[in-house]
Amino acid sequence: MLKLTTKTLIGIDLAGKPENPTGMAFLKQKVVKTCLVHADNEILARIKLLKPSIVAIDAPLKLPKARTFRMADRELIKMGYRVFPPTLPAMKMLTQRAAKLNEQIIEEGYKTIEVHPTSTRKALNMPPKDWEKIQTILKHIGLEGDVQVRILTPHEIDAVTSALTAYLHINDKAEAVGNEEGCIIIPKKQDWRTLKI
Repeated sequence: MLKLTTKTLIGIDLAGKPENPTGMAFLKQKVVKTCLVHADNEILARIKLLKPSIVAIDAPLKLPKARTFRMADRELIKMGYRVFPPTLPAMKMLTQRAAKLNEQIIEEGYKTIEVHPTSTRKALNMPPKDWEKIQTILKHIGLEGDVQVRILTPHEIDAVTSALTAYLHINDKAEAVGNEEGCIIIPKKQDWRTLKI
């Protein structure tokens, strides 16, 4: 059983464009609430309202200085995880939005981490994209709230996975991969069946 935090942890599955839905998840104790938002000011308003201890963002927070991949991306690929280079056109748009939003969140005084939900699920031996199974697993490990009462969208599930990564991070069950060019938080490998919140 991991220690519970009395503060809120926020997970964000950021869309590349504001017109597309961004998933947000708010985890406090075992209870998770989720929603879909669009504009950056909506995201910031919810963060300021809930005053989280960590905001976990599913998006590259920095572009590589010279190469296609950052060291963090190359290291994750070596570890068997699949990540896209931040310099791909669609990824570049997402990274630029994430970098700007990240700066605004930090300016408000909140800590942020970069996460990759698909890699988190792989590290925990969960299915990467079987959304129904993933939601069932999230309930099995002890999460309550919206995961119990309605079918979540893939964006919301990625946001919950992001918040879960932040939870593992504060419980010393995750590691940081990368350097000053970008650092991704990834859970230490374990089977989700051994994980209890």
